[in-house]
Amino acid sequence: MKTSRSAVRARLAALCAGLLAAGALLAAQALPAHAADAPLRDLAAAKGKVMGTAVTGSKLTGTYGDIAGAQFSSLTPGNAMKWGSVEPTQGSFDWAEADRIVAFAQAHGQLVRGHTLVWHSQNPGWLTNGSWTPAQLSTLLQNHIGTEVGRYKGKVSVWDVVNEPFNEDGTYRSTLWYDGLGADYIASALTWARAADPAAKLYINDYNVEGVGAKSTALYNLVRSLKDRGVPIDGVGLQAHLILGQVPGTLQQNIQRFADLGVDVAITELDVRMALPADSAKLAQQAADYKAVTAACVAVARCVNLTVWGFTDSDSWVDSTFPGYGAATPYDASYAPKPAYTAIAQALGGGTTTPPTGACTAAYAVTSQWNTGFTGQVTITCSGAALSSWRANWTFGAGQQITQAWNATCTQSGSAVSCANASYNGTVPDGGSVGFGFNGTWSGANPVPAVTLGQAVSAAARTAP
Repeated sequence: MKTSRSAVRARLAALCAGLLAAGALLAAQALPAHAADAPLRDLAAAKGKVMGTAVTGSKLTGTYGDIAGAQFSSLTPGNAMKWGSVEPTQGSFDWAEADRIVAFAQAHGQLVRGHTLVWHSQNPGWLTNGSWTPAQLSTLLQNHIGTEVGRYKGKVSVWDVVNEPFNEDGTYRSTLWYDGLGADYIASALTWARAADPAAKLYINDYNVEGVGAKSTALYNLVRSLKDRGVPIDGVGLQAHLILGQVPGTLQQNIQRFADLGVDVAITELDVRMALPADSAKLAQQAADYKAVTAACVAVARCVNLTVWGFTDSDSWVDSTFPGYGAATPYDASYAPKPAYTAIAQALGGGTTTPPTGACTAAYAVTSQWNTGFTGQVTITCSGAALSSWRANWTFGAGQQITQAWNATCTQSGSAVSCANASYNGTVPDGGSVGFGFNGTWSGANPVPAVTLGQAVSAAARTAP
């Protein structure tokens, strides 16, 4: 059954309204906010978009987890749902990390973008080293799609069903699937995914298809053909792994031509890598690039999702894949937002407030310790900057638990601790300092954790206009 564009937009508006409400509910939690604007997820929702990030499930604690939950309305498992991760041995499954990401998303009012079902890479050795007839290969693929999509039916709302099917010249990539099953492996995969979860949105995803060119035109022709044949296809993913200063001039035009086919479009894996070391000029260009990509998506109604491929440089694939390049994400390795963060916010309609740059620091010290307890202190000092509010975050490494705090409001979830200023000591002038203390329990060891510092943001500031 075909759905009218107005109906699609109505459903998207309802979805974004739900995400906006979820963001407001989460405002009561301890969040490491960075600017006076609302979080990116709320700014995006106000524009009818979903703001996403790829994540590593094992890192979804402490500051990393706080930012992932506060700033984004969609999560993509970076590796946890790939075939090699979920079925490393034939018939033996490992869903632990994927389940963890899905549970985190549910707890934070987020969507999950499943990535990816059919790809030429990161497949298990038993599959790639096997000798299969076309019938056997088809059965293996159908079973894999049915098993994974079926497991997350109703929990994963979008699937990158087929990933990277084309060469740069627009010909089909030679893969296990294309060589064994022909080009129709794509139609089969989409059909099997629809059968496993009729409500999930189904995408084809590829890189170097952001601008108009041979590869993106091949993808365009494929999507048009699939729709003409009645094959279920709901969207196209443009990965957008970009190099500094090289945002295609035809990006918005390309997004629009896919949208005109009657499918949604998503920027699925956005990062902008630069030759290291980073400097102010490179970071300014990177911010302009992020802003241009975000603005292009905002300008097209059916560009429904903008996902960054990891939000922090400490969780980026770039450094290990492209030696000499890095600093590709909106946050640095210490979770400080870069100019790119502000640029995204501006393109989504936010203000121009620049996040803290790290000129204010927090130092943790154990001032006394006894059999099972200790007293700790954190001192916040500013030099060359000032704070009107603050929040200190750290992760205990040996099971310590805070039992009492003074001169700050502290919360602890598992090993992650977040302490915000009291009503009377949020201001830290340039050259000044404030401190707060706490009592806690320990057993066996009491190592000093690293503390990250950000500004505290009120619940009102986290609600989109």
